[in-house]
Parts: sequence; structure tokens; C-alpha cells
Amino acid sequence: MNNINYFSEYPLLAYLFVFVIITMLILDLGVFNREHHKVSSKQSLFFTLIWIFLSMIFSLFVYYFVGFNSFIEFQSAYWIEKALSVDNLFVFILIFLYFDIPKKYQHKVLFYGILGIIFFRAIFIFLGIELIHKTNFSVNFFGKYIIFNPILFIFGIFLLYSGLKSLLRKNIVKKDIKNSFPYKIVEKFLKLTPKIKSSDFFKIKKGLKMATPLFIALIMVTITDLIFAIDSIPAIFAITNDPFILYTSNIFAILGLHSFYFLLSNSLNLFSKLHYGLSIILIFIGFKMILMPFYHFEAINSLLVISLVLIFTIILSFVFHKKKEKKLKHKLQQSQM
Repeated sequence: MNNINYFSEYPLLAYLFVFVIITMLILDLGVFNREHHKVSSKQSLFFTLIWIFLSMIFSLFVYYFVGFNSFIEFQSAYWIEKALSVDNLFVFILIFLYFDIPKKYQHKVLFYGILGIIFFRAIFIFLGIELIHKTNFSVNFFGKYIIFNPILFIFGIFLLYSGLKSLLRKNIVKKDIKNSFPYKIVEKFLKLTPKIKSSDFFKIKKGLKMATPLFIALIMVTITDLIFAIDSIPAIFAITNDPFILYTSNIFAILGLHSFYFLLSNSLNLFSKLHYGLSIILIFIGFKMILMPFYHFEAINSLLVISLVLIFTIILSFVFHKKKEKKLKHKLQQSQM
């Protein structure tokens, strides 16, 4: 485990991260989204680009203070998390559709969901690295000693299985939210009211405090992220064992996706082939983790593979979308003749 204390070794870098995150969260809720409104694609794109810009600037500070290798590790972990977390957004869309959450209230649910995600991701990453650090074993493999970690090996098999399963599925199946594990947990412990009359998470009815659909959606968004983190967190463990690099890259990626959600929800058809790219990334990282005791993949090579896969599948999605539009236009013209 990397034992660097960034707050003592690189205080400017550590406090810069804290300052940027807190400042942006305050501006997000207190200034830009003080009044409830539907977030437009234009606004969503603007803030998505702002978060990417801030992430890249922070990575340059990592390069300046810590070095090139940490810079590449940050970039690799950032883009892996950003790519694998897109699946979360599709589920968030289903959650909001199921509970009929008005567009103007969705930002509030996502914002408070992000606060919970920031907390739980810290626990996942720091405990995960500590566990990995304590389960490293030196093994004699045909006369050569290698460092073998059963946790990383199991994670690798799991990611490989998840990637192959996702790659081979023919359709993205819509989930029945009401029968899902997170919903059953919420329903078991809370009294629920089906109506949304304001942006409140709770309302008092006949002296009884009841959770509104907004609060149920908030809980489900948070729990869903924890479940999906089972894929993405192990994946970034293949990049580095530096908790600061992992956590900062993770949080920058997650906060950027919070903005990207509204752009995605308004243009789902443009990303129809993206899940193939995510599947290939999972398979690649799974192989990387399994082979880790025998072969060391440089972080820059991982970044190159991830970038090329994402770019290719995004272009492929746009090409298929254009072809589909052209076919529909042709059919419409024929029907009018």
C-alpha cells in the first residue's frame, strides 16, 4: 500500500482537491440550481465539460507534484470509472421513470445521492486497499517467486465474467424496480406515500412521517451505485494501490457523470453501442488482474486501450444512429408517396 500522507507531503494538492470539490458542490446547489428546473442538454453539456476540464487540470497538478507515473494512474483510473459508471446512469433513468420523478426535481435527488456516494466510495477504496495490502502472498511458481493476491485474482475473474456476460447479451433488459433488492429494503423500513407535490423528501400525513417517491429514488440511487461499485472499484485496483490517486480520480469521474446524466437522458439513442465498449473494458481489466502476478501492464498502455475502446464504440454508436435516422426518413418518404 502507498503510505504517502498527501496532506503532509503534498498539502497544496490535497487541499486543492478538497477546495475544488466543496466549492463546486456549493455552486451547484446554491447558485446554478438554487431553483428547481429541468436541466437542459446544453446546461448538462456545459457542466460535463467543466468537470472534465477541472479533472484534467487537477491531473496536471498531480503530474507537477507527484510525477508522470501518478499522472497516468490518475488518468487511467478516472476514465475507467467514468466509462464503467455510465451503466449507473441508465439505471438512474429507469428509477426516475418508474417513480415518475418530475425532471425539475431530478437534479436534487442526484445531488444528495452524490454526497452519499462520495462517503461510501471512500470506505470502499480505503478498506479495499488495506485488505489487498494484507492479503499479498509470495508464491513459488516454477522456481520463481511471484506476488499473488487472492482478492485481486477473484476480482479479475468476476470482472471477466461480468464483461463476457454483458458482451453476449442481445438486449439491455429493463429492470422491474419494484421487485429489485434496493426497493424491497426501502419498503421494509419506511412508510411510503405515492404522491409528489413538492421537492420534499418527507411529508407529514395524519401525524405520521412518510417518505415521498423522491426519497425512495434517492435511497435507490445510492444503493444502486454501491452495487455497481462492485464492478468499478475492483477495476481501478488494477491501476494503482495509491488511495489518494484512486479516490480523487473516482470522485472527479462520479461528479462529472452527475452532470452527464441529463445529457444522456435526453439523447439515449446516441449511445446505443456503448455497452459493448464497457464490456470489452471489463474483460481487459479482468485479464489484467488475473495476469498481474506474471506480467505487469504499464498504466499508460491501459489508458491507451481504454481510450481507443471508448472512442471506437462512441463513433460506432453515432454511425448506427445516423443509419437508423436515414432508414426512418426513407420509410417516411415512401409512405408519403
